[in-house]
Amino acid sequence: MTTGSPRSAPERPHISDATLRDSAHMAGVEFGPKDAATIAGLLVATGVELVEVGMISGPGARHAELILAAHESIGPERSMSLVVVRDRHQVAGALREAERLGVRHIMCSLPTSEWHAQLKLGTTSLKFAQALARSAIHQAKERGFHVTFSGEDGARTPTDRLVPYVTSGFLAGADRFRLAETVACLSPWQMEDTVTRLAAIDGAEIEVHSHNMLGMAVANSLAAVRGGARWISATVGGIGERGGNTPLAELLTALRVLHADDRFDLTHLTELTALTLRSARLGDAFQPGPTTPHSFAYELTGQLGHPEAYETLPPELVGNRRRLNVRSRLTSGLIAWALAGTDIAVDLDAFTSWLLEHQRRDGYPLLDRDAIRTAATAFPTA
Repeated sequence: MTTGSPRSAPERPHISDATLRDSAHMAGVEFGPKDAATIAGLLVATGVELVEVGMISGPGARHAELILAAHESIGPERSMSLVVVRDRHQVAGALREAERLGVRHIMCSLPTSEWHAQLKLGTTSLKFAQALARSAIHQAKERGFHVTFSGEDGARTPTDRLVPYVTSGFLAGADRFRLAETVACLSPWQMEDTVTRLAAIDGAEIEVHSHNMLGMAVANSLAAVRGGARWISATVGGIGERGGNTPLAELLTALRVLHADDRFDLTHLTELTALTLRSARLGDAFQPGPTTPHSFAYELTGQLGHPEAYETLPPELVGNRRRLNVRSRLTSGLIAWALAGTDIAVDLDAFTSWLLEHQRRDGYPLLDRDAIRTAATAFPTA
């Protein structure tokens, strides 16, 4: 970036909030329908334009009640749900489910980095990713959805791969592109440069979704706006998987102090933050960054199996450790990971069902690896 005369003030960004969606990836954190309705209502009262809630991968969406509760509270026009994209047939089923739930805004989630594409799509081919994105966008637009498409792990995707992907999506009819800093890795000036290139694409409307492992999510979000981003995605208290996300209160107060942006009613922020963290069972304050128990906690088998694809730095570097934390999202794959290296032998499917039933009766307390191993020794095998 060159120095010289001051740049004109960037256009005031739109704000979306991903608390009720990104928390689905956060180990041990779950919101109920009443939580969703209250949180969504307070977000809209604050001035957040779009509340992202739930994930849909096919029929019988796990987050259906959460999505419907948000719709009841703030209406479907102020809500957006993530649609997982893995193949054309799966997308068709997911879009039918989104229609059934009355969703109007969707975000098609696809990986763009070669690392994540190989893990989730089985190929690093850019042409395949472009074709899959175009197919998902076409299907969604034909059904009347407002479509945001993502670049999962986009911050680590080279621009010579990312720009053609984003260009292809807008040519297919997408309304917005979300650059996901899935793994925190950019400085503010790198973020500004990347977004500047994306915003130059014909017809592009860019959103940025940053993670906060390096403590720069707010700075990177503001830098993205300088580069031409029109939307910033945040979460209440900064909660979210691993090191957390762009914290909403800090973002809105930074906009007020640094850019005299008075569009938002900041008086709701303390109540909103306290209620959200209490509902998430995170205590009075969620601390982002690499040294907390949440930073390297997982409840997805793929993340435990390939942590290096999701981590900015290894936990041992800061004296932390990798761990499993899970409530009702227990799977046989997680149990296999927890029991690895022991001589405990159980039928994984039977033990998973048995343990889930005990979890349900007890109100879904938090399970870690040691708790799963202890329960396995008590599992009746005969």
